[in-house]
Amino acid sequence: MLDRFCTTEGSRTARRLATLLSAAALAVPLLTLATPAEAATGPTASVSLGDSYISGEAGRWQGSSDTTGGSRDGTDRAWTGSGYDATRVYGSTFASGCDRSDSAEIRTAKIAQAQINLACSGATTANIFRAANGGQSLKGEAPQADQLATVAAQNNVKLITLSIGGNDLGFADVIKSCAEDYLIWGSSCRDDEQSAIDSAMPDAMAGVAKSIDEIRAVMSAAGYGSGDYRLVLQSYPSPIPRSSEMRYPESGWTRANTGGCPFWDTDADWARDSMTPQVSSALAQVAADKGVQFLDLRDTLQGREVCSTSTSLASPSVKPSATTSEWARFVDAGLSASQGTTQESMHPNYYGQLALGRCLALLYAKSGGNYACGNTAGRDASGMYLTAE
Repeated sequence: MLDRFCTTEGSRTARRLATLLSAAALAVPLLTLATPAEAATGPTASVSLGDSYISGEAGRWQGSSDTTGGSRDGTDRAWTGSGYDATRVYGSTFASGCDRSDSAEIRTAKIAQAQINLACSGATTANIFRAANGGQSLKGEAPQADQLATVAAQNNVKLITLSIGGNDLGFADVIKSCAEDYLIWGSSCRDDEQSAIDSAMPDAMAGVAKSIDEIRAVMSAAGYGSGDYRLVLQSYPSPIPRSSEMRYPESGWTRANTGGCPFWDTDADWARDSMTPQVSSALAQVAADKGVQFLDLRDTLQGREVCSTSTSLASPSVKPSATTSEWARFVDAGLSASQGTTQESMHPNYYGQLALGRCLALLYAKSGGNYACGNTAGRDASGMYLTAE
């Protein structure tokens, strides 16, 4: 009786074990398909999404010069020796105006095998969202989250860096209004533009928060877990120095004509020490609320801004240099022969882009946490450093 029981139970046990093994064999491929390593068999990748500050706008320029012809004293990387070809810097995206430069931070940081830049100059948060969730196309391209879905399927994404919100806040309008108040009206822009920033801030930050949600939804749908990649939100550096660090006097035309920094002292102080910190703090709060890493860039260009006393213009006898030249593009106010495009104004230039790339690489080397990035006076991008926040 006992022998029969053991035989019967043994057979049942064997059948159960076979069933379990068969089920396990079926389950393993399904589980594997849900991981990035199998869902995306391509190379590891770092991806940038957002606006002009991360697309690489102004990466054409190595410092600044008031020489309007030729190589502009060696500052214009689009100079061919006989003319200008901006596609040498921005590639095919120069035609659309997305201006993804070869020196954009995601390219120079070289964090993964593939560096994929989906950012586009002029983008707002609505250009990040998926089309199915209210996202909008820009300059002939699908919403960036939809582009990310394709990238996530074809690559093993390790890092996503987002710079967005500035155009929702009207940064371009702020610069335009402040420059016009200096050049035309003789009045300060500070009060009006502060009111405009305050009014736009809630919706802009809500859009940034939704952008993060959209990115996470795309990655989840592609089979990525929350620990399979890192998501970094970054803020904006000020391209304008405070008035005490301006190398041109407030009166006269040298500040506008020569330096390309047509701003009253009070407006420069407001932009550098009030607006930029306000925006950075608001973005930091969104990052904290959403649980993503934050890279604070508010002081990254300190001492390297347009018209800073610590920098100088290139000249026929003094070539541009990462240690002495400006790291941001001056305002092309149209007062002299145009250099490049107006939309490049007030963005980190080639040297600035290299610095931002170094900041991102330093951040990625950290296991986590929020950091601010600064530069070391008299050094190139190799002198960038992080400070924990």
